[in-house]
Amino acid sequence: MDEADFIPLSALQHYAFCPRQCALIHLEQVWEENAHTAEGRILHETAHSGDSRLRDGVRIVTDLPLKSAVLGVSGRADVVEFHREGAVWRPFPVEYKKGAPKGHAEADAMQVCAQAICLEEMLGVSLQEAALYYGAQRRRRQVALDAALRSKTVAIARAVHELFTCGQTPPPKRRPHCKSCSLVEVCMPDLLEGSGKAKQAGRYLQSLWNPAEETT
Repeated sequence: MDEADFIPLSALQHYAFCPRQCALIHLEQVWEENAHTAEGRILHETAHSGDSRLRDGVRIVTDLPLKSAVLGVSGRADVVEFHREGAVWRPFPVEYKKGAPKGHAEADAMQVCAQAICLEEMLGVSLQEAALYYGAQRRRRQVALDAALRSKTVAIARAVHELFTCGQTPPPKRRPHCKSCSLVEVCMPDLLEGSGKAKQAGRYLQSLWNPAEETT
């Protein structure tokens, strides 16, 4: 795949969390700050200092550029630790997240799995584990890079490429985690599930997303 067609690595997590959120951010360039995103931004700014240091025999690199032709993605890693194993320095990606692991923990796991796949391809190594660091808990959650997670990550990457190719934002749909999304006011997930005039407007908008369907 031509690097010009690579998608942002972060789009995988956005899509796994919500395909519509992914489209709003990456296709429509929509972004709204709230307490959740502000907290996450501050945490990532700390992680992306660009520093490289040696601590307790572990080389710690932040803001490391990543890319994978297999997934067709590029981006940057929050933190990659390099652990010495004989003459080899084996990478160990750590993705920083604000808050605590909730219903979207699998989306976070796919993101760090994608980072691991990038490192494997770039450095010619094989990785078994990565980690997620959640700010609210101030501790790591180990992520096993097993076949099931890798398969889901590859599938998500393909789905995002298809989304970018078609260029069509999916219709809104109310999900349990909508309340934590900074784009909820822009997305309007209740529009298609409301009543009265709101429901009529919802049916009209639904017909725009699905032209074959007629409004009533």
